[in-house]
Amino acid sequence: MILTEKANTGATVGSIVAQNFRTADVFRKHGIDFCCRGGKTIAEACVEKEIDTEELMAELTGAMDEGVSADRDYKTLSPDDLIVHILDVHHAYVRENIPHLMAYLEKIKKVHGANHPELVEVYQEFSECARELTHHMLKEENVLFPAIRKLWAAAEKGEKLTDGFFFGTLDNPVSLMKHEHEIEGDRFMRLVQLTNNYMPPEDACTTYKVAFMKLEDFQNDLFTHIHLENNILFPKAIELESSMTKN
Repeated sequence: MILTEKANTGATVGSIVAQNFRTADVFRKHGIDFCCRGGKTIAEACVEKEIDTEELMAELTGAMDEGVSADRDYKTLSPDDLIVHILDVHHAYVRENIPHLMAYLEKIKKVHGANHPELVEVYQEFSECARELTHHMLKEENVLFPAIRKLWAAAEKGEKLTDGFFFGTLDNPVSLMKHEHEIEGDRFMRLVQLTNNYMPPEDACTTYKVAFMKLEDFQNDLFTHIHLENNILFPKAIELESSMTKN
């Protein structure tokens, strides 16, 4: 796929990444949020970040022209398969890595906090993130994802959706989940600033360096996780619900 400035600057950032996930690295490099606020157009993102539009489009084209992406084509997955992937890969990653990161960040806060007071805020921000993400995933696992899987199972059988959900339409929980995604996306933008883009200072010990590397890795996984939900799973689910509730 070849991008041209004339044809595609009006495309949203999220839709471009949904077409080809290689472009995520380009947006990430320029500090453009492709997941939580992926509804912005490329033109809007360039204005906001003061980036030359032609240069960004050339980078995106280059990323897309590198060949067939090694990443899975997530758009071709069914809602059910996509949910299984999100649970097995991203929810599992969050749960596995939160305790380790908390331990690292607490240690460097105690040891280096006097010379680097920003570590106190880094620890506080991630602690809040850990709490909120844990609750967020439970809501997805116990409410939203089962509803989407119910829809998909009915669609596979050729059935119409006769009984609605207790929360109304999918728009209601989806809107809440997307709002919570934005909160965490904004939180990590603050963490990027506090950590100088995860660059440890010259006096950093090995634990300090590992903590920042793991924090950056956590952000990258989270942004992929949110992208898959906001830009692929949720639109698929809402479209499916709409098609099944038409008379």
